[in-house]
Amino acid sequence: MAATNIEVWQLGTVVEVRSVATDIKRVVIEPSQPKKAEPGSHVDVMVNIDGHEDKRSYSIVESSEDGARLVISVLKAPLSRGGSRFIHTLQPGDQLEITQPLQNFPLRVGARRYTLLAGGIGITAMINMARVLRNLKADYTFVYAGRTRTAMAYLEELHELHGANLVVHIDDEGTSLDVNELVAGTTEDTELYMCGPIRLMDAVRRTWTERELSYPNLRFETFGNSGWYDPEEFIVKIPSLGLQVPVGAGHSMLEALEDAGADMMFDCRKGECGLCEVRILQLEGDIDHRDVFYSARQKSATEKMACCVSRAVTSKTGLAAEASATGQAIVTIAVS
Repeated sequence: MAATNIEVWQLGTVVEVRSVATDIKRVVIEPSQPKKAEPGSHVDVMVNIDGHEDKRSYSIVESSEDGARLVISVLKAPLSRGGSRFIHTLQPGDQLEITQPLQNFPLRVGARRYTLLAGGIGITAMINMARVLRNLKADYTFVYAGRTRTAMAYLEELHELHGANLVVHIDDEGTSLDVNELVAGTTEDTELYMCGPIRLMDAVRRTWTERELSYPNLRFETFGNSGWYDPEEFIVKIPSLGLQVPVGAGHSMLEALEDAGADMMFDCRKGECGLCEVRILQLEGDIDHRDVFYSARQKSATEKMACCVSRAVTSKTGLAAEASATGQAIVTIAVS
């Protein structure tokens, strides 16, 4: 679900940093060129990773009415490529380059009923939406799923603000989310907005399709880095360009090919738009599809992949011995 945005870069000054859950930091930023952030907005942030600058996107949890202050909350992910580690080093007074708010995940006002679904750190994309729906006195249910209570950011505040509209599912308390039950209780006039891990997103999309609910009523945003399997190093080859490039566990195929000089097409870098699509010519191993662009049938066909997020793996079906002499997966592709 993409929208056209014009990136306006500016300086942001960090004015507050505090923990809001296990490994999650809340960062309050004062931008030099304030702009109001609509529900579903995010900012791109220039992060420093091992001396190199790179861009990362973070949902805006809240902002002042005039945009003079905005808040992001970032999970220090164990498999982070470095962006979240950088954010966790920030201190009040630090300055960083950020964009004005960008919108790829708009909330449509006027639906008969809403369900907001957040999985884990996906809560950051939903908090502002829920606040707006509450203020509008809309008919909404706010579903928040997590593994442990201590890992769920803003849980107490959300209880206080949304009361009975908030439904919480916590794995280690025996109240895990049942996707079938959630979708079965969804009416034809409900719009469902969700953000969370790829397994949750896939399960909801599959069940939504099976029940033949209106697909335009299902709206989502994804992290772009959560998959079914742990990332591992693999090899990507592009015969037409004479390239054979290793893709480290902490980098995407798109990044590795860019570093090798390949002229790649891309937009969202989150597996949503499909612009970075590459054709698979040969595969030794399997594909961990991490996008929300392809259908289940397209993923099963193993003909294409979104190179900004998806990876080659050896562990999916025990193919390590078959992958290559070194035990690495190898994917040979053609680019547009």
